[in-house]
Amino acid sequence: MKTEIQSKKGLRTILSVIVDKKTIQSKLDERLKELQKEVTLKGFRAGKVPASLIKSQFGKSIYGEVIDKILRETSAKAIDEKKIKVAGQPKIDLKTFGEGKDLNYELQIDTLPEIKLKSFDNYQATEYRIEIEEKLVNEKLNLISSQNKQFEDKKVEEKAKLGDQVVFDYSATVDGNKFEGSEGKGVQLELGKDLFLKGFDEQLVGVKKDDLKSLTATLPANHPKKELANKKTVFECKILNVKKAKENKIDDDFAKTMGAKDLNGLKELIKNQISGQYIQSLNLITKKEIFDQIENNYQIELPQNLVDQEVLLMTQNLKPQEKEKHKANNEKIAKSRIKLGLLLNELGEQNKLKVSDNEVKDEIQKQIKGMPGQEKMIFEYYEKNPSASQNLKGSIYEEKILNFIKSKIKLNKKNINSKEAEKIISAFNKPDSEKLSNIKTKSSNKDKVKSKKNSKK
Repeated sequence: MKTEIQSKKGLRTILSVIVDKKTIQSKLDERLKELQKEVTLKGFRAGKVPASLIKSQFGKSIYGEVIDKILRETSAKAIDEKKIKVAGQPKIDLKTFGEGKDLNYELQIDTLPEIKLKSFDNYQATEYRIEIEEKLVNEKLNLISSQNKQFEDKKVEEKAKLGDQVVFDYSATVDGNKFEGSEGKGVQLELGKDLFLKGFDEQLVGVKKDDLKSLTATLPANHPKKELANKKTVFECKILNVKKAKENKIDDDFAKTMGAKDLNGLKELIKNQISGQYIQSLNLITKKEIFDQIENNYQIELPQNLVDQEVLLMTQNLKPQEKEKHKANNEKIAKSRIKLGLLLNELGEQNKLKVSDNEVKDEIQKQIKGMPGQEKMIFEYYEKNPSASQNLKGSIYEEKILNFIKSKIKLNKKNINSKEAEKIISAFNKPDSEKLSNIKTKSSNKDKVKSKKNSKK
């Protein structure tokens, strides 16, 4: 095999590859021998069909099969020999081929740009540490208490009111006819939450134990049976019991029902949960702050085929008019993603950062701990979706690179409370148009101040 660089322009390289006819013939002969053992033809014993007969009947397809294999093997070898970093699938342009001839073809290759990494000397970012106020923990604690009410029986003569729990059986009809799911036994409703049907709860206000109550409600528009959607329904209810909420005493015993060791343990769990939610959002802000600096610090040419693939992936579920409307912006986003991806990958490769299978398994275990009782479902999800495991590996790899960068730059530690965190997160999540509007407003205000100063002069 002979390989030459035919031309090199920008990120496009064209290789010329020649495979001599002797090599091709040798590969053809090898394949014919293999087929002699496999092919069965009438009049010949298994494994005894003459090679000449096989060639006469299947020659063209055998040649095509062999050439296809040679193209795959030699193109990969040629790229490896020339140490080319390929971006996407190379294109093959056959020049000369045929039995008794050399195979001559060109490989059109889109290559990855050469990236010379720079130092992190001028990089800096803010890393937030959040202090969760006791007030916030207590508010969450009270909310948990209200969501886990305990009920006790009311006196027989006491009527139900909003906030009480009513236990009842029902039999329902639409136009006087029963339907699938028209009966219910021992239904428990906390009045005022409207969890059954709209307007149902308020009609149960005032009932007592052993009452019979007839009421009407409209079935939902998204009812599984279309013929019952939005239908007025009559419910005949037998009230089995009326209960009132007991005031939860927030103490060690209550904490134990919530899975904590004691009240202080429950408060600590709540504090960590709230803190974790804020930190997750704040870490995304820090991450973007770092990644923006990396992206802005490099000017690199991007392989257009990778950009096109990314745009295609981003817009695959959009209508044609939507694709056309946002074409320029979608390409801008795609270029940003490709550029950052190439830079991060180069950082990872040059600093020998890798993700082991054990690290992926550990991350899956973390997910399982955060979803008790869902172990089997999570395992099956990753077993049946290899791409999910690959995506998880990619996320871990990115996190490794990010942590490496953090170790090299100036990280400004900032302690904040929940209100300050809310402001920072809210500002970060504002649409770009709104941020731009704010910048223009500030600029306009500055101009007005300058104008006033000049007028005083």
